[in-house]
Amino acid sequence: MTDFVSMLEKGDWLAASSGPRYLLLRRRILQAIDEGVLKENEPLPSERDIAAITELSRVTVRKAVAGLVEDQVVVQKRGSGSFVAPKVQKVEQRLSSLTSFSEDMARRGMQASSEWLKRGLFPASPEEMFTLGLSSGERVARVERLRKADGTPMAIERASLSEKVLPNPEQVSTSLYAVLRASGMQPVRAIQRISARSLEQTDADILGVPVGSAGLKIERVSYHASGHVVEFTRSVYRGDAYDFIAELQITED
Repeated sequence: MTDFVSMLEKGDWLAASSGPRYLLLRRRILQAIDEGVLKENEPLPSERDIAAITELSRVTVRKAVAGLVEDQVVVQKRGSGSFVAPKVQKVEQRLSSLTSFSEDMARRGMQASSEWLKRGLFPASPEEMFTLGLSSGERVARVERLRKADGTPMAIERASLSEKVLPNPEQVSTSLYAVLRASGMQPVRAIQRISARSLEQTDADILGVPVGSAGLKIERVSYHASGHVVEFTRSVYRGDAYDFIAELQITED
């Protein structure tokens, strides 16, 4: 903290640069984080203290910090102040193969874990009935969990399957696909749609990020070799922790 205060005090970084002062302060704080002057989980001085050190208004300081919070570089804890956000290891997933979260993490040498949100048999919703090709009155197995990599929340996964495909959801302990593989119901292909979204209160709280943070919404419909739909999954991934990569083949015109 002392080093950061000195960094704010020394030099003419405010006078020597042009542009809005809140942006100059924001850059100064980012510089301190990048250079290790401010470390992960370390608190920032209060708005009052930063204003006093820099002779900026508290409104200007608040605007600079708000921008860092929006970029998820700084987190604010009610009643405790502002802290440097812990860095999240970015995970890359290729879209060319259909694998489970557990398998993806194992390939990267990361420990996958889950926190159960819902697991059981339920009446099918209209969307589930339509997507899974169910008749009225049929039930679905819902497997909903928070997926973590090395203890860091990464995604909320909400999978729905016909009761005929997964009659006992309690069987799923780690990998859903491992259970499906054992019963001969593993999907062999899938259609996946990815879209950007801002995380709402419920999902943001589960993932431990601020409301409005960038997220990726993924809807996947997976098919058995017979052509029947096996799985309908709606997932929400942290935008700051996940990248999806597609390899494209260039064809001659």
